[in-house]
Amino acid sequence: MSPAANSPTKHTAAPERSLNQRMDALQKANVIRTRRAQLKRDLKAGRVSIHQLLLEPPEFLETAKVFDMLLAVPKYGRVKANKILQTCRISPSKTIGGLSDRQRAELVSMLRK
Repeated sequence: MSPAANSPTKHTAAPERSLNQRMDALQKANVIRTRRAQLKRDLKAGRVSIHQLLLEPPEFLETAKVFDMLLAVPKYGRVKANKILQTCRISPSKTIGGLSDRQRAELVSMLRK
C-alpha cells in the first residue's frame, strides 16, 4: 500500500470569494426567497396550481423542497404530504428540480385525485 492510502483525507476549504461575489450571491438568494414566499402565498390562496408548478417549475423553484411546496397547498398538512410522498416513493428532502420524470408524473396524478 502506498503511504497516501494511509494518510487522512485532506479537506479543502471553499474558495475565497470577494466581497462583491458574496454580496451578489446574497442578493440572488434573497430574491429567490422572496419569490418562493410569494408563490407559497399564491398556492395557499388558490391563485396558482401545484400541478403546473410541478410539471413546469420556474427556475427559482428548482431547489425548493417538494415537501415544503406541498405544505403550502390548502388542505395539505404534514401527515397528508408525507403520505403522498411515501406513496410516490419520494424522499421528503427531494427538491423539485431533482424529481425524476416518473416521480413528477406520479406525484401530479396523486395530487389530482
